[in-house]
Amino acid sequence: MASSPPETHRFKSFDGVELAWTEMGAGRPVVLIHGYFSNAEVNWIKYGHAAKIAARGFRVIMPDLRAHGLSDKPHDPAAYSPDVLMRDGFALIEHLGLTDYDLGGYSLGARTVVRMLANGANPRRVVLSGMGLDGLVKTEGRGTYFHRVLTNLGSFERGSSEWLTEAFLKTTKGDPEALLLILQTFVDTPRETVAAIAQPVLIVSGAQDYDNGSAHDIAALLPHGQFVEIPGNHMNAVTHRELGEAIADFLAA
Repeated sequence: MASSPPETHRFKSFDGVELAWTEMGAGRPVVLIHGYFSNAEVNWIKYGHAAKIAARGFRVIMPDLRAHGLSDKPHDPAAYSPDVLMRDGFALIEHLGLTDYDLGGYSLGARTVVRMLANGANPRRVVLSGMGLDGLVKTEGRGTYFHRVLTNLGSFERGSSEWLTEAFLKTTKGDPEALLLILQTFVDTPRETVAAIAQPVLIVSGAQDYDNGSAHDIAALLPHGQFVEIPGNHMNAVTHRELGEAIADFLAA
């Protein structure tokens, strides 16, 4: 089953917005949530991470966040209330009837996982990748860079960070208007709430990833945090095989 092609499905979230998820493999469910501007295909499937995890006996469930991938991309600001991504995560778990599962995410996906934990999600194991402590507890201003990119498309010097971000947006066929609205959904998680996460947690970060503060600080704060460093920065760590290997090893332990 692990080598079978991924299958994509759709469902209606709590507010009627239609969301997509892709899954691969069979066995224990693990829900993996991608990062901002990305999608399930790019974050988890393209570079082999999902296949590695599925091969260890997991049913890998990978939603496309609203405004991303194959999910709906509404332009109504009312569809982007604070914590809406957390509510979508719970809607998927309820739709699939999951009660015993693992939960992980990359970047915005990791922040969404922490928001779910803060609101009662109870997975067996947790994976937080591409995320530092500041990105969880101090979200104000986190979207400033992306707001600048999305509102000045086509104006950046070739090779600049902004130009590379815009190039990535083009590869994922992102919707700038919908993605701008995602920036208004971020919610801080108090430091003490993060520290109260009781599950075993894998924190995976690229060696040059400084975008959201220190991943080491998350691991130090958690009672059962395990830090693994992999090659890369925030944008390209997902291209390295070590990301999938670290997650697969942790979940299968």
